[in-house]
Amino acid sequence: MEHAFFRELYPYPLVQQSELTDIVAAHGPVRFFRNDVLLAEGQQANAYYVIREGWVREWVRGVDGSEFTTRFFGPGAFVLEPASLFQRIPSRTNLEAISDLTGYAVTYTDFQRLYHELEGVREWGRAWMSSELFLLRQRTIDMLRLSATDRYLGLLAEQPEVLAHAPLKYVASYLGVTDTSLSRIRKEISRGGAKLS
Repeated sequence: MEHAFFRELYPYPLVQQSELTDIVAAHGPVRFFRNDVLLAEGQQANAYYVIREGWVREWVRGVDGSEFTTRFFGPGAFVLEPASLFQRIPSRTNLEAISDLTGYAVTYTDFQRLYHELEGVREWGRAWMSSELFLLRQRTIDMLRLSATDRYLGLLAEQPEVLAHAPLKYVASYLGVTDTSLSRIRKEISRGGAKLS
């Protein structure tokens, strides 16, 4: 395994080179195929994943049975449902591969060992959770304050690669619009009729 890849994953300054060796050793290789479920609603998460190549979506089922995509994960992303993994409770979301993927898994037990034994991992974990909380808060605000067109343009600006890997029905549900509305938004943008407000 390449240490450079893991140094980018765990960039926190307090993660020492000797700690990085322990971190790398805790990452077991995994492979999933398109439509494989990494975690299903009702299951308890027992590991988190790091994507080397491929894509995953997180989704929830609405009261009417509809699927709502809540997040996309691509190369270099940590894929997990934090409440299920760290609070040891059943997941309320689903994690599904939307392409074939390769990556690594870190079991809950291995993560706990690293977290309690290595100061750099503790500090990295705190920084990572703070960043995730910020992203979640920002997405919540954007869903309430931005138009569907602006949300789409934001996705284009921040994660353009999602559109190359995720079916449009997943993108539409992520943006909180119907497939038809997303098609209209895309046509309007391609004609130059929409700008980020």
